[in-house]
Amino acid sequence: MSSPEPAKQTPAQPVTPVTAALVDLLAEARVPTEHGTFTMKLFKEKSTGLEHVAMVMGDVQGSALVRVHSECMTGDVFGSLRCDCGPQLQFAMSEIGKKGQGVVVYLRQEGRGIGLANKLKAYQLQDQGMDTVEANLHLGFAADLRNFDVAAQILDYLGVSSVHLMTNNPRKVDTLRQHGVKIDERVPVRSDVQSENERYLGTKARKLGHHIDWLG
Repeated sequence: MSSPEPAKQTPAQPVTPVTAALVDLLAEARVPTEHGTFTMKLFKEKSTGLEHVAMVMGDVQGSALVRVHSECMTGDVFGSLRCDCGPQLQFAMSEIGKKGQGVVVYLRQEGRGIGLANKLKAYQLQDQGMDTVEANLHLGFAADLRNFDVAAQILDYLGVSSVHLMTNNPRKVDTLRQHGVKIDERVPVRSDVQSENERYLGTKARKLGHHIDWLG
C-alpha cells in the first residue's frame, strides 16, 4: 500500500452548506462481507430520486477513513479489466476492514455520470481508437458529469466531520472541501496496470488530473 500523503492546501473556495435534509435514509441492515461486517444504509437523493449507499463500519462520528466510489457495473460486479473501479472498491473495503472503522459512499453515477447504455457506446468508440475522454465528448457529454455534493450530504448525515479520503482524484478532494468536509489526508489507491487498462489509466492521469504516479 502506498504511504498516505498530507492533503495539499488549495485556495479558499466558497463553501456550500451541507443540509442532511437533502437526503432521506430509506433503510439499513447488517451486511457481512469478506472484509468484515458493515451496516448498509440506503439513502434517497431528493433532487434526483437516485438511491445511494453508505457502507459503514464502526463508529464514524468525527474522523473516518472514507472512499467515495461511483457505481461501475462492469468493474464492480462483473470484474471488467477495462478500468480499475472494482479493485479500488475492494481496496477501500479491505482497508476499512483492517481498521475496523470507515465508510464507503457508493454513488449511483454509472460511467462518470453518463449511464450504462452510453458507457457501453463509449466502450465501442474506445475499441475504435478513442480514449475514454474523447469517447464521452464524441457522444455529446462532458468528460466527467459526476456530482459529489450528495457524498458530502451523506457524510454529514453520518456525523463524519473529517476524512482520510481514499482517492486518486483531486476533484473529489476539492468538491468535498467546498461542501464543508475537512480532508485530513489523501490516501492513494494503487491499482494493477495491465494491457486492458493501461491506456485508460494514462488518460485519467493526463486529461483528468488523477494522481497515478506508478504508471511507466
